[in-house]
Order: sequence, then structure tokens, then C-alpha cells
Amino acid sequence: LDRSDVLLILQSANKQQSIIEAMNRPAEKVKTWAEYRKIFIQERRIDQGIKFWLKNHENLTRASKKYNVPPEVIVAIIGVETSYGRNKGNYRVIDALTTLAFDYPKRSAFFTKQLKSFLLLCKEQNQDPLSLKGSYAGAMGYGQFIPSSYRSYAVDFDGDGYSDIWNNTADAIGSVANYFKKNGWKSNQLIMSNLIYEDSNKKYIENESKKTYKPKTPYKVFMNNKLYADETIADNVLLSVIGREEQGGKIYSFAHKNFYVITRYNRSRLYALAVYSLSNQIKRHKSELENHNL
Repeated sequence: LDRSDVLLILQSANKQQSIIEAMNRPAEKVKTWAEYRKIFIQERRIDQGIKFWLKNHENLTRASKKYNVPPEVIVAIIGVETSYGRNKGNYRVIDALTTLAFDYPKRSAFFTKQLKSFLLLCKEQNQDPLSLKGSYAGAMGYGQFIPSSYRSYAVDFDGDGYSDIWNNTADAIGSVANYFKKNGWKSNQLIMSNLIYEDSNKKYIENESKKTYKPKTPYKVFMNNKLYADETIADNVLLSVIGREEQGGKIYSFAHKNFYVITRYNRSRLYALAVYSLSNQIKRHKSELENHNL
């Protein structure tokens, strides 16, 4: 990058105090599953997801086949992140990244790297760095990629020479699917399984649910402790336990590797639960709608 060009860009950036305030109160740290569910698992978001799927059926089918990621999961990610492109963020990305790089010391190193990646991707993708908008943390487009993720995972899925995740739904869909594949998504494997247990094991299962949601314990260990899945799982499959409050009380599930892959998109158990639940609802309602029309 030319030094004088970079200086002109930086001189045009504006510090935004509201960005610093938003960083100091991230929503993910204060929400319960009930609050998350109320926001994301709602009829409007499910209906919008079905419409997005139908409108982008060809690209979703192609992405699912190429990257081996279910279309409903791709749709759910975009639905949770931006309501299918309706809420991509209103901050200029250059303002967000310079504010956090230069005026937010505890994350300065990280956001300085993101600023560098942003300037590079603008040059690579022929984008104007002063016009692009995103979240207060500099996440961009339908799938809310931070700049380093953009450069690592964004793809030109329609072959026009650019990876445009801001306005091109084909590129956005392909990029989300590629993100999952590169982070270890396994085709035709489970995300979660219902867990069957006896009341006498509640203490054990509660302790397990407080551990990491990265699957590390073989299923046979859980079976030895009288915890079972309601479907066939090989003894050596690694699992973790996820607990959450539902309307009927607290329930527990086994989480598989694909659940953990969802958390690579956003490192939150609640986020992964929202994506998983929304994807199931979208798939089920879409199937019911198609059967009804038949």
C-alpha cells in the first residue's frame, strides 16, 4: 500500500465514542438463552429465512454441494447475523477500525491487524474504504465477516472477479459455506443429540455442562455414567454437554463437532444454539409449506 494513500484514508476517518461504549457492553455477555431465543427464534425471522432460501435456492444448493454445509445452516447464519441482509451495520468500517485500533487500548493490537486487513482487501476487491459500512466492531456484509475473515474465507461465488459480501448474495452464501468448511464442518454429521438421563445423574450432567463446549469426551464415557443419546452414536465419538432453560424446565443435549464449528463463527454457546434452532425451524417450516402446496 502506498503510504500517502493510507495517510489520506486515515485522515478521513472519525473517532466514534459510541463504538467504544458499545464495545464495553457486548450483548452476548448479558443474555440468557431465553432472551436469545426470543430474539432469534421468532416467526418473522423464520418466514424471512424461508423467503431468502427460496429466492436464493440455486446458489444455496450449489454452495451446499460444493462445501458440504446444509443450506439451512447457511441461511440461519445470515439470519442471525443480519436478518438476511436487513441489518448489515451503519458505521463506516474505517471509523470503527481506526477508533478501536487507536482509541481502545485493550484491543488495539487486534484491531490494528483488522485495519491492515481492511485496507488490503479494499485494494484487492477494488472497494472504496471510506464508503463501506458494517458493525461497531468492523464486521461486514450479509455474514458479518471481520476483515481478516474476509481475506481468509470470502469467495467469488458468481465468477465476476470480486468477492462482494456486502451486496452480492451469491458471494455471501458461498463465503459463509466456505468459512464452515475451512473450520472443520463435517458433512452429514450431527450437530446436537437429545440426551437421556436419570434424575440421580443430574449433578454429574450439570457439572459436564459447565465444561468447555468443545467436544472432548468419548460417548462411551457418558454411557458408562448412564447418559445416553436418543440415536445411534459410535462409542468413540467425542461430545460435550449443553444445558439451557426451556419453557418446560432445564434440558440437556449432547453437542457434536459441528456444534463447535458454529462457535468458530461466534465464540458463544448461546449463538450456536440460536443458529442450530433457527436452522431447524426454517427447514421444518419450509418443508411443511412445500408439502402443503403439493
